[in-house]
Amino acid sequence: MIDLLERRKGGDMTHPILITGGAGFIGSHLCEKLLDNGNKVLCVDDLSTGNNANLKRLLKYKNFKFEKQSVCTPFDAEVGDVYNLACPASPLAFQKDPISTTKTAVLGAINLLDLSLKSGSKIFQASTSEVYGDPEVHPQPEWYWGNVNPIGRRACYDEGKRCAESLFFDYQRIHKVEIRVARIFNTYGPHMHINDGRAVCNFITQALRNDPITVFGAGDQTRSFCYVDDLVDGILCYMNQPDGNSPTNIGNPTEITIAELADL
Repeated sequence: MIDLLERRKGGDMTHPILITGGAGFIGSHLCEKLLDNGNKVLCVDDLSTGNNANLKRLLKYKNFKFEKQSVCTPFDAEVGDVYNLACPASPLAFQKDPISTTKTAVLGAINLLDLSLKSGSKIFQASTSEVYGDPEVHPQPEWYWGNVNPIGRRACYDEGKRCAESLFFDYQRIHKVEIRVARIFNTYGPHMHINDGRAVCNFITQALRNDPITVFGAGDQTRSFCYVDDLVDGILCYMNQPDGNSPTNIGNPTEITIAELADL
């Protein structure tokens, strides 16, 4: 991987890298990786779903700074690269306050794109495989437009992320903002919230309690699971690519059934 300190085609590397949602599961791992590489990091999170325990392990770094703020509120800062990971990601979290979820995805994208435009920064958007909806194509290539339900209970997240992608590419076309949009597939690893609500976390917590593992139906539905360290490496490699003219899937290309996961 190219050393981030040697690469610069965006904002000024003398300014901190901005990571929104940096107190969350993936965001905190990204903060830690960038800090270990010698970067300055500014973490912005409103802690609505972020974890204070994640912040405690990051505060040991002298180049780390935290600001509690929602991305729904415009803000100004001198920043280098921008990584936008601010949004509830688990179904339990994003369905709890669906209007807030949509606002976070859409207003957050606008505010951070405006900041990147002003700063001349390269900006990364953490999109999701959920933009494909209930796909009829497996696996999903980036050119697939999906099979989506804009009025369902999950639409606050799915449609919010789809709108954010639209904004990113419009800012690229109109304002020449340098963007990277990654569609992230199921990710797991240390520091997941115990009540995340997704399969890996549910199965582990049930097993630790010696409870029966809950599998819906025959368990023949398939998922691909990506370890968080691999995801972070993928994100940083993607930021170093020469262009971001299309979204890029990041995940594990191998699918397994939920029944196989339960067996493991």
